[in-house]
Amino acid sequence: MKHYLIAVATASTLILSGCSSTVQLPDTVKVENIASERNSISVSGQEEVKVTPDIAEIRYSVYTRAETPSECQQKNTTDVNSTLEVLKGLGINENSIQTSAYGLNPIRDWESSNGDVVGYEMTTTLTVSDIPIDQAGTIISQSVSAGINDIDSVSYSASNYDASYQEALKGAMANTRAKADAIAEADDKSVVGIIHAEENGYNPSTRYSVYESAAAGSSMKSSASVEDLSVMPGQVSITAYVQVEYEVE
Repeated sequence: MKHYLIAVATASTLILSGCSSTVQLPDTVKVENIASERNSISVSGQEEVKVTPDIAEIRYSVYTRAETPSECQQKNTTDVNSTLEVLKGLGINENSIQTSAYGLNPIRDWESSNGDVVGYEMTTTLTVSDIPIDQAGTIISQSVSAGINDIDSVSYSASNYDASYQEALKGAMANTRAKADAIAEADDKSVVGIIHAEENGYNPSTRYSVYESAAAGSSMKSSASVEDLSVMPGQVSITAYVQVEYEVE
């Protein structure tokens, strides 16, 4: 393997006039060690690790309709407050509850010539996070009894996500090394080190498996006793992707 030393001079002043010239000495000299011949192999690898979620996040709403804005807001606020009391009673920390959407809009009769206002509708959306997975079903059921009538989504994650992702990264790197060794051996060479390694495709949003849900429906709310839902989170897939360039000789 041959290496050359290349000196790069940067001159601050260079003046040419006719056949004469004035050259000022360079301010800096940069020396680079460049390999003229370096054999390498580039390979990609991935590894998937499955974990069982232990954390849930629920996004749900109270939707109300009424003839006047004040009546609509009052009804909506009553149901939202009832839901908050349920969450408080179940031991949910206030920091885990967020009002993530809020809106009051007129309802118009578009079949009339002027699009007359015939009522008002209001939606307040709550996001409840950091829920122990075994409480998710109870929270959903009791929230519906309190006034929630639109369940937007339920998301699942694992508290050991970071550790599991590191495990997947190690597996992906081992996968690339096995590929590189096989390719090198086929050419009677050996892998001697890593030139460059790059993590690809990491997406923090994959921390959560999101399941969209249909509206809870008025029939659930009107029930005298709502049975706790059985929440089955299954498993979350955590995948790591890497691209590695190995030096061989």
